Amino acid sequence: MSETSLRDVRWIFILLAAYFVLQIGVRLATSHSLDLDEAEQAFRSQWLAAGYGPQPPFYNWLQYAVFQFAGVSLAALSVVKNLLLFTSYLLYGLTARLVLRDKALVAIATLGLLTIPQMVFEMQRDLTHTVAVFFSASIFFYGFVRSLKQPSLASYLIAGIGIGFGLLAKYNFAILPAAALIAALADARLRPRIFDRRLALTAVVALVIILPHLFWLKDNLHFATARTLEKMTASGHASYSMQVAMGIGSLALAVISFAGLTVAVFAIVFGKKLRAAFAARSEWTGLLERMMLVFVIGILFLIVFGGAAGIKDRWLVPMLFIVPLYFCLKIEAAGVATGEAFRRFMAIVGIIMIGVPAALYGSVAAARFTGHYERLNRPYATMLESLRKQAEPAAILAGDSLLAGNLRQDIPGVPVLSVDYPGFHPDLTGRRPLLLVWLIPPKGGSEALPPDMAQWLQANLGASAPGTSVIDVPYFYGRGKDSYRFGYAWINRPG
Repeated sequence: MSETSLRDVRWIFILLAAYFVLQIGVRLATSHSLDLDEAEQAFRSQWLAAGYGPQPPFYNWLQYAVFQFAGVSLAALSVVKNLLLFTSYLLYGLTARLVLRDKALVAIATLGLLTIPQMVFEMQRDLTHTVAVFFSASIFFYGFVRSLKQPSLASYLIAGIGIGFGLLAKYNFAILPAAALIAALADARLRPRIFDRRLALTAVVALVIILPHLFWLKDNLHFATARTLEKMTASGHASYSMQVAMGIGSLALAVISFAGLTVAVFAIVFGKKLRAAFAARSEWTGLLERMMLVFVIGILFLIVFGGAAGIKDRWLVPMLFIVPLYFCLKIEAAGVATGEAFRRFMAIVGIIMIGVPAALYGSVAAARFTGHYERLNRPYATMLESLRKQAEPAAILAGDSLLAGNLRQDIPGVPVLSVDYPGFHPDLTGRRPLLLVWLIPPKGGSEALPPDMAQWLQANLGASAPGTSVIDVPYFYGRGKDSYRFGYAWINRPG
């Protein structure tokens, strides 16, 4: 890409950089507590492994490396996520610039990602591994398109890096390069780019990146896939025909949930011209259509032959993230004027860029008026501060990974274990006192030591269940005197 072309789209990236800096600020201002995926990263940063469980380790490795330099903190978590998102949008914009001539459509395609709820809202709210998938998909897609249009050793290398990172982010990423390969092979004009010797570099680079995890996966295949397969195939005792119907229905709902808002925004912006644009075709629209067709066929195979009954909208990220670019390619192929539409589109983008951070903050802060509490309202840090006044724990056993990750953030020098994750078992010999902490559900939860914690103590330490206590701590943004209750116990506390 020439320097002049880069200057043409630079304002988009400056705008996006400002937006993601704003998102970091909003996240830091909202709550010190961590949500599920954030807590997972904090908890699992205590050790480095070739695999951790149902999700491949790319994000864990990246966050582990950052924590080694910056320390375990919410700021480190938020910066990593938003830096990955910004880089993804940047690569998506550069890809759009390769295939679109109209600068306004380059901007609409890139900023059109903000019209996808799973990407603009859900990725900020909590998701981590899905962010890694989007990042990897953006790398691969840029390398793939560049290899088709401006082939070079670098473009094939970039595609290989994207594939390697993607397979380390989520296993379902594999469908993107597979769909891209099949779609390109179907076009005689693009076929030479696939039968290029440089494709070997793509394959070798991808293999080298994923090799450490492949060795781990060989011995832990069931551990790595069982939970995802359980979610995907959960259909109760439904008959085969009902399971297929449930799967197809969930796929349709997932597609609508993922792309529905984008379709609506483009319809508002371009009006009747959008309908006419769908009849237009180009080399690039054909490629993307074939990719999406292969994707849908692949999912249908999973439903019909693999027993999949529940398709989640976020699982569609590695394929349907190309939808805004696809629409823009259609619009350009139809020769639609973009001047007025661009102004309407930017007004909507402005609303989204202000509305999403406000909604993320408001969903937590509004609890002081509604009494409806999210996980980010829970006062983990305040609870730990109070318990540390009783004694300084040498190790902590938490009731689940959410709690463990939140405790890890505020006491990084102490090993924090979780009952629900047996893969981390440091030597606790001589580490006393041991603090046990668990969550007590707000509506009538038992204050007794949870049975799984009692079993853990007996199996790992040969210790019987200790006496228990509770502590009530005011919520963040709590209404009145509302508080959250934690159960705790000490083993070998001094005094």
